Amino acid sequence: MPELSKSVIPPHMGDKRPSEKILKLGRKITDVAAHKIKGVTVDDAEYWGLAEIVTDEMADVALKMKLRHHYKIEELWKLNKVEEKDKAHFQELLDEMSYIGLLEYDYGNNYDHNGAIPGPSDRRYCLPMFVPGSAELFNMEEGPEGNKRLREHPALASFFERMTFVPLDGITHMVPPGGAGIGMHVIPVEKAISMENGTIDLEHISYWLKKYEGHIGVGQCSCRASRKALDEGCADDEMNWCIGVGDFADYCRETGKGHDITYEEAMEIFRKAEDNGFVHQITNIDGENKIFGICNCNVNICNALRTSQLFNTPNMSRSAYTAKVERDKCVACGKCVEYCPAGAVKLGQKLCKKDGTEVAYPKHELPDKMLWGKDKYDENYRDNNRINCYETGTSPCKAACPAHVAVQGYIRKAKEGKYQEALALIKKDNPFPAICGRVCNKRCEAACTRGTIDQAVAIDDIKKFIAEQDLHKETRYVPPVVIASNRLTEWDQKIAVIGAGPAGLSCAFYLATKGYKPTVFEKNARPGGMMTYGIPSYKLEKDVIEAEIDVLRDLGVEIKCGVEIGKDITIKELREDGYQAFYVAIGCQDGKVPPIPGSDAEDIEIAVDFLHRATEDQTQKMSGNVVVIGGGNVAVDCARTAARFGGEHVAMYCLEDRETMPASADEIRETLEEEIAIENSWGPKEIQKDVDGKVKAVVFQKCISVKDASGKFNPQYDENDTITVACDHLIFAVGQGIKWGDLLEGTKVEFWHGNYPVADPLTYQTTEPDIFVGGDVYTGPKFVIDAIEAGKCAAESLHRYVHTGASMTIGRNRRDFHELNKDDIMVNGYDTIGRQEAAETEKEDKKHSFRDLRGMLTEEQVHLEAGRCLGCGASVVDENKCIGCGICTTKCEFDAIHLHRDHPECSKMTRSEDKFKEIGKYMAGQGVKTAASKIPVIKKYAGSAAKQAGAAAKLAKKQAQTAGRKLKDRKK
Repeated sequence: MPELSKSVIPPHMGDKRPSEKILKLGRKITDVAAHKIKGVTVDDAEYWGLAEIVTDEMADVALKMKLRHHYKIEELWKLNKVEEKDKAHFQELLDEMSYIGLLEYDYGNNYDHNGAIPGPSDRRYCLPMFVPGSAELFNMEEGPEGNKRLREHPALASFFERMTFVPLDGITHMVPPGGAGIGMHVIPVEKAISMENGTIDLEHISYWLKKYEGHIGVGQCSCRASRKALDEGCADDEMNWCIGVGDFADYCRETGKGHDITYEEAMEIFRKAEDNGFVHQITNIDGENKIFGICNCNVNICNALRTSQLFNTPNMSRSAYTAKVERDKCVACGKCVEYCPAGAVKLGQKLCKKDGTEVAYPKHELPDKMLWGKDKYDENYRDNNRINCYETGTSPCKAACPAHVAVQGYIRKAKEGKYQEALALIKKDNPFPAICGRVCNKRCEAACTRGTIDQAVAIDDIKKFIAEQDLHKETRYVPPVVIASNRLTEWDQKIAVIGAGPAGLSCAFYLATKGYKPTVFEKNARPGGMMTYGIPSYKLEKDVIEAEIDVLRDLGVEIKCGVEIGKDITIKELREDGYQAFYVAIGCQDGKVPPIPGSDAEDIEIAVDFLHRATEDQTQKMSGNVVVIGGGNVAVDCARTAARFGGEHVAMYCLEDRETMPASADEIRETLEEEIAIENSWGPKEIQKDVDGKVKAVVFQKCISVKDASGKFNPQYDENDTITVACDHLIFAVGQGIKWGDLLEGTKVEFWHGNYPVADPLTYQTTEPDIFVGGDVYTGPKFVIDAIEAGKCAAESLHRYVHTGASMTIGRNRRDFHELNKDDIMVNGYDTIGRQEAAETEKEDKKHSFRDLRGMLTEEQVHLEAGRCLGCGASVVDENKCIGCGICTTKCEFDAIHLHRDHPECSKMTRSEDKFKEIGKYMAGQGVKTAASKIPVIKKYAGSAAKQAGAAAKLAKKQAQTAGRKLKDRKK
């Protein structure tokens, strides 16, 4: 059983002098069979929840009422023996009970549907059950200052949470499909079932809205509000998600729990809910063809969805529909997986195994054929439902890409000539495809399944072609803003991003798509970070960077250049200016020179400074011999740039051999083509200076190993094998560091490994709660695509952080993917065309030009190359977990996943009063199925199962006896 949230301790739990009337009232209202029979205690939520705001006077009135029975005011006067002089006070008491939610009311046949609303004397008052009912109504309030009641009585949040758990603990597996009149019931996305045969009216949202048109309202979501109070919120705006219809809409308007809306406004709310991936649910306690509410539920906070997800019994709340994937259309883009609330869709593979069989995917266990116990519960369902991939893996390209871009998906779109759609799909995970199309280290291609046959698909070149649209204002793709609010078009929380490199800009991009207007502070004159100041123009021209950054400006991101935080303005001053959170992504813009003799010589430069200066002035000249020490891509950039500045002889020296040096194969090839020497397995021993203190030569010693047996960097040398290399310019590209300056002055940020900040590896939150870090400043130097992923994940953390009461971790996508086994696949009927290569655009001297002379695939080549993709991944639906909400269908851009009406029995609607009868019938049928279960298993669960069944049976018998007595009384 999940523990009660420690953030709120109910003050009336364990009362030494409890109210006997409230104890009785809790027993009267409860659905917990054992509590109904034996009574409640001061430790039960039924007591301490009511005791929080219900007075004994209120309890007196409620105890005289039957549960869910309607009373006119005259009947209540009679029941409570109200004298004429006390009627005004009694009306005030009823109003207060209705306002807090202990009572509901409607107007029955007295409602003038064509005229004015009748007054209090025409109302019919009802004592509702706890859920859906008073426990959540206590949490629901629409005031000018928000939910004042919940702020004053946070224990009400715990009350609602407990009352959605306790009554169903140990019983959900007994509930038949359709829910047996318990709680809420999933209703699918309407457009997902519009063409499905056999669909019935009550499975359509529009049917319910038309049925109650003229009496539609919306109010605060009690789940969002209460979970927020428990510090388990989801960062949604809690207002205006829950639709009330009919009498309930009128009640909510009059008690301040909601307000009226039109049919069209309600449909717009449902559209926004689907954009956000929220699940539609209808109330399910009033029997056939009657509801009083439709909710739009976020699984991370929803107590109704929890009834099936925590107890691992999806039949409890599922709709009549099941999602199914058309594998030939599916491209494993993973968007259905990201949004599936039940975790029913995961990424798998489309290719068969070597023996011709398909991969067998595990199915969720259901209680239909086994006895169910607490070991079957999934208390971490919110996290487990965010698992992306089956253990057997999926498309290697998606798994290998640090940003997990839908490679297979945008390749399919490119093959179909749908370039704008392809660009939109890329930008769901990578806001800078034109940049990455020029500088990515292509881990997707290294992992490509096609590479095991002949050559990998030219993924990067296809992306570059698609992203060309971003370089022109008329064709660039600016994504829509999807904000989790029905009141706001943007969030007003101010967030500062410090550093306009790929991590910071990506964070700002994804914050903007969530509805923020973040401000990016950059100390340099231009944004882009190392993309601008660290990558030479012959690889990445600066107009490409500016074009893609312009998309951020179109989204409302403000970029302030020439502002150094800690020098021009401090974090403290930004806080005073209203900034609530900070993302520090300043990169590793410092370098180092190893502590060897002569390291103080003049004309020694570090790589980041050299490349920065090269960006600012491409006309500078270098003469003589240039030595670059380092073997990575940054060292390559320095060597090739030095050659363009006129270096007569440029050479690279690195510790590693040619096979293990960190520079990519393409970079090494291009370096050698430009007649730049690469000398492997040499490490600097000494720098020699001339009489003026300038560098004259470098003495190198032979490196015989770079790492020790444990894999730790620990170079070993043959000191007797040395060479002396004359040089006029020496550039060190042997590591980068962080220049903090005074940026973090006065903060509590802690450091490790020198000056790297300590932060949570999932959330990137530092020991100063409002400061988050990411990109190279957190991980050390990596690639642009790694920084992009870090920025996207940080945006999720910042979004959660600036909303009070939101959990930083619950239900987060862990972005965990792994590739299929390429050694155990069968590939048939593939295209044998060779890999397409782009031609260089011009024949000018490549060795001396700062222009990017690499060409681009033609449109015909793109179609041919896209056809080489084997399409090895696909989404896989576990129909046992699917709740039939249809959200997956709204996220698929390939028409590859659809709902099918496989479970019509799930659309049966039952009155709450008949639930035990329905459960009894269902369990009688299930008893036959479980009879074959092994005796040890039966013994294991017999105690709890018998206890639940016995309590339910007693309660059902008691209800039957009461009904029998009433029937006799009527006959008399």
